[in-house]
Amino acid sequence: MIPVLGYEGRKVAVLGLGRSGLATARALEAGGAEALCWDDSVEARERAEGDGFLIHDLHKADAFAGVSCLVVSPGIPHLYPEPNKLIARAWEEGVPVDNDIGLFFRSLGQGDWMEHDTPPRVVAVTGSNGKSTTSALIHHIFEENGRPCQLAGNIGRGVLDIEEPLDGEVIVLELSSYQTDLARALTPDVAVFTNLSPDHLDRHGGMGGYFAAKRRLFAEGGPDRAVIGVDEKEGRYLANQLVEGPEDLRLIRVSSGQKLSGPGWNIFARKGFLSEYRKGKQTASIDLRDMVGLPGAHNHQNACAAYAAARALNLSPRVIEGALRSFKGLPHRSQLVRERNGVRYVNDSKATNVDAAAKALQAFPRIRWIAGGLGKEGGIEALQPHLGSVAKAYLIGFSARDFALQIGDTPYEICETMEVAVAKAAAEAEEGDTVLLAPAAASFDQFPNFEKRGEAFSAEVEKLD
Repeated sequence: MIPVLGYEGRKVAVLGLGRSGLATARALEAGGAEALCWDDSVEARERAEGDGFLIHDLHKADAFAGVSCLVVSPGIPHLYPEPNKLIARAWEEGVPVDNDIGLFFRSLGQGDWMEHDTPPRVVAVTGSNGKSTTSALIHHIFEENGRPCQLAGNIGRGVLDIEEPLDGEVIVLELSSYQTDLARALTPDVAVFTNLSPDHLDRHGGMGGYFAAKRRLFAEGGPDRAVIGVDEKEGRYLANQLVEGPEDLRLIRVSSGQKLSGPGWNIFARKGFLSEYRKGKQTASIDLRDMVGLPGAHNHQNACAAYAAARALNLSPRVIEGALRSFKGLPHRSQLVRERNGVRYVNDSKATNVDAAAKALQAFPRIRWIAGGLGKEGGIEALQPHLGSVAKAYLIGFSARDFALQIGDTPYEICETMEVAVAKAAAEAEEGDTVLLAPAAASFDQFPNFEKRGEAFSAEVEKLD
């Protein structure tokens, strides 16, 4: 646990008693604060009270009297589409609003571990797609090379729930826009921006607000090194804002698909090869094509970002390459479930939006595509340019029939359920095909989350004779 420092003997209200909220309350009390806990869910309050936490009704007239800070869980809206009423009340009463990420950075820099011979280093990863894989890959690289490392944030453990860092430890944080948008302190040593595509637009008041939430990780804290994906205009804009000239090596630009040039620090993947250039000279080249855990151009972009973060913390290209080869990928993200009769079955249930699905569809040469679920605004018409490798689509869920009208001339079959889709795709697949689950939709029509959807796919694949 990372005790929250700076609130000794003071009252701090905690709104939202899920995983991060309870971890925050524990960390506050470990640092000497009094945690006043509230959740509008009766069940959540009862669980917290059973764990010994003090329940404090923040709706009461004098609820914020003497409160030094309100700490909010990431799922609670604080601005768009409407501020939560309790957050708006905190504003009115002049009570600062923060989240666990802000408390983490505020406290990490004050802890005894900063007296280690090598103080802990924090790598923070944000972006639209690839955050989890990039974060997990960075963690894997350091662990494979014997460096103590912890993974937390939007993946793994809550940031305040990690172990106190050891000498020389690296802490890798995956941070969503919900987390970066509100944190009052953001001071990573290395900050990574993967890419940007439309997502969570209601929560951020549009694309500009969404990008602004991501940008805060770089603008607020001023990381020692910034790793920026420059395949979209937002990344190029952000990269430009962070440099004082073309030779500024505090910035590492990364790309998948385009060669980057110039006197700065550039890492890119083209035709399956990762290349590193520094001061105009090539310093490393890695063949990514046969790395099972990193299929496709989108994963090559993830590999470039993770490689850049590791290089920023002084690992050599040779040891990074070895770790890339041993990475097996994350569940539900281009995960190879099984190979049967020359057919690969790949679970990319995390591809819940059009951009993520497009990247998955470009990763394999001939695809039996399982798609559908609860479609998002705009549908999937934007995927039509990426369907050239799809032999047939097998459509499931609430939006199956809508999707069928949006995929042009691509052959399809309405299957409704995962069971039927897997069985049909397996029966028709030929040697060399990939049966790919890349839904391009939310899961909530048939499954509680994308993980359960991916597990259902994997279970049906394992049933095949």
